[in-house]
Amino acid sequence: MRYWLIGVLLIMQSWGENAFSQTLLVLGDSLSAGYGINVKQGWVSLLEERLKEKNISIVNASISGETTSGGKSRLPKLLEQYQPTWVLIELGANDGMRGLSLKSMRENLEQMIQFSQQNKAIPILIGMKLPENYGMAFTEKFSNIYQIVAQQYRITLVPFLLEGIALNPKFFQNDGIHPTAAAQPYLLENVWQHLQLQKP
Repeated sequence: MRYWLIGVLLIMQSWGENAFSQTLLVLGDSLSAGYGINVKQGWVSLLEERLKEKNISIVNASISGETTSGGKSRLPKLLEQYQPTWVLIELGANDGMRGLSLKSMRENLEQMIQFSQQNKAIPILIGMKLPENYGMAFTEKFSNIYQIVAQQYRITLVPFLLEGIALNPKFFQNDGIHPTAAAQPYLLENVWQHLQLQKP
């Protein structure tokens, strides 16, 4: 009888721990996948360390080279598999750099937000900007998409992941595109100051 009670208590404890454990799904590209650096040095891993005390786990589903179309295709299965409380969407840079349709990019972001909300997950959007050499009209239209979509769905927006380091070459690898390990804490702070992980 005593062993039976101990077993029940252990099961109840496990249920209790799981009840308070929540998951943040990060759906991004190379900026979140830690391209060119040790993944443990990436801003997503740094965020994971910071959230441990809050009993929030992170699933980093970011892939280098990912576009909004690819993220949209992968998200439904990820939502089903992990049942996240929050979905952090960091996509669009590759769409812009490849000159893909901005209309399609916006629609893809909207559908990812809708998928998340339909699965009772809270979407959070990370904005990006393109270098000036892509042309003022194109770059402005690109960056404005994030603000428009975030306002439309009334979700949290991180205005610009590379704020404060984008124009500083010392924070970038030799390709001039991907941030170094030294830049990752700055990326984390850019996300952290806007991150709201309170579940309504």
